Amino acid sequence: MERFVSFARRQCELLDLPVASQAYIAYVSSIQNTPHAEFYLGQVRQALTLFARGTEGWRWLRASETQTTGMPAPGPQGFILRYRVRASGAQNAVAGSPGSVGPGGPPAKMGEWLNALKLALRLNQYSLRTEQTYLETVKRFLCFTGELKGEELNETHARRFLEHLALTKQVSSSTQNQAFSALLYFYKRVLVSNLDGLGETARAKRGRRLPEVLSKDEVRHLLANTDATPGLMLRLIYGAGLRLMECIRLRVKEVDFSRGVLIIRSGKGNKDRFVMLPESLVPALKGHLERVEILWKQDREANLAGVWMPNAMDDKSPNAGKELGWQWFFPAKGLSIDPRSGLQRRHHVHDNTLHSTIKIAASKAGIKKPVSCHTLRHSFATHLLEAGTDIRTVQDLLGHNSLETTQLYTHVMQKPGLGVRSPLDTV
Repeated sequence: MERFVSFARRQCELLDLPVASQAYIAYVSSIQNTPHAEFYLGQVRQALTLFARGTEGWRWLRASETQTTGMPAPGPQGFILRYRVRASGAQNAVAGSPGSVGPGGPPAKMGEWLNALKLALRLNQYSLRTEQTYLETVKRFLCFTGELKGEELNETHARRFLEHLALTKQVSSSTQNQAFSALLYFYKRVLVSNLDGLGETARAKRGRRLPEVLSKDEVRHLLANTDATPGLMLRLIYGAGLRLMECIRLRVKEVDFSRGVLIIRSGKGNKDRFVMLPESLVPALKGHLERVEILWKQDREANLAGVWMPNAMDDKSPNAGKELGWQWFFPAKGLSIDPRSGLQRRHHVHDNTLHSTIKIAASKAGIKKPVSCHTLRHSFATHLLEAGTDIRTVQDLLGHNSLETTQLYTHVMQKPGLGVRSPLDTV
C-alpha cells in the first residue's frame, strides 16, 4: 500500500481511488518479469481489495486542505490519501480521520494482548477461521473501549460493547453470541478474569428459523447452469449433503471409489463420518482425479512444499504432504503462502469460487429464493425425508449431534407431517 500511494502521488490526475488502483495494477504488470510475477500481482490485488473493504470512504487532499485538517504534510506532488477506516482497522487510522476508536485511542498493550490471544487459541487447537474471528472481535472491542489498562477492563465494558453491537450496529443474534464467546475467551485466557456477572443475560435469544430449500426441479435447473470444477463440487455438495468446507477440504484418499463412500474428516465439532458417493458423479470425479494427479506431478517436479498437514503430521511424516493420497481433491490453480508457516504451497480452492458460481447459476436459472451452497445441503436432507428415508439415517449423514436439529427439515417438506390434507380441498 505504501508503494501504491507513492505511485498515485506521481499521477496527480488520478484523484479517484478505484481508477488509481487499476492504473497501479497495470503498472505492476508491466514491470514484473520474475518467475513469481503472477503470484506477486495477486498479492497486490488482494492488498488493494482488503484496503477497500477496510475503509468506509477515501479521497485525495491537496496541500491547501491539509493546513486546516491536522493531516500529515503532503508529498512533493501536493497530494496525500485521506481515508476513514472501519472499526477493524481503527488502530491504523490516519490522524484526523473519524473512526470507532475510544477517546484515548486503543490500549497500548493491544498488540501484546492480541498475540497472547492468538497463542492461546493455537494452544487449544482452534481452527484458523475461529482464530481470525476471535482476533477481529477482540480488536474491535479494544478499539471501542479506548486506552485502558488490563485491570480496568471489567464486565461493564464488555456489556457496553455487546449493547453497542445489538442496539447501534443491530447485528444478528448469532453475531452477538459469537462476540460474547470471543470476549469470554479473551477475559479468561488473556486477562485472567471472568465475565460471570454477565451470565446468560448477554446472550441473544435465537428464534427458530426454517432453512431455505429448493425443489428438485429448481436443483436440476440450478446445476444445469454450472460446469467445470465448481459445477462438479456443487453437485457433490447436493449429492452427499456436504457442508461447503467439507467439500473444499476433501483429500484424494478420502474419496473411496471401491466402497462408494466419502470419508469426512474433522467435520463440524471435529467429528468424522461416512457419506454416500453419488454413483452418477463417479465418472466425472475419476476424470477430475486424473487432472489432479498431473498437477501433483508438476508440483513435485518444481520441488514445492507439500500440502498443509494436520496434527503435526509434518513432523511425524515429513514427506507425507507430498504424497498423492494427501493432496487436496479440489486444488487451487495458483500457489499461495501458508499464513502460519510462511511456506509457498498449493492450497485447496477458495470458497469464494463456489459462492460466486452458485449466485450466477441461481440468477440464470431464474430462482427467486436466496440461494447459497448450504441451501443444497438443506435440500439434500429435505429430499431424503420426502423420499421416506429414516430420520436417524439422515441425522448420521448430516453429522448432527441432536435429532432436534435434523427434525427442523420435517417442517419444510413438501407434505409436512403425515400427509395431512387441507380441509379446503375436501369442501
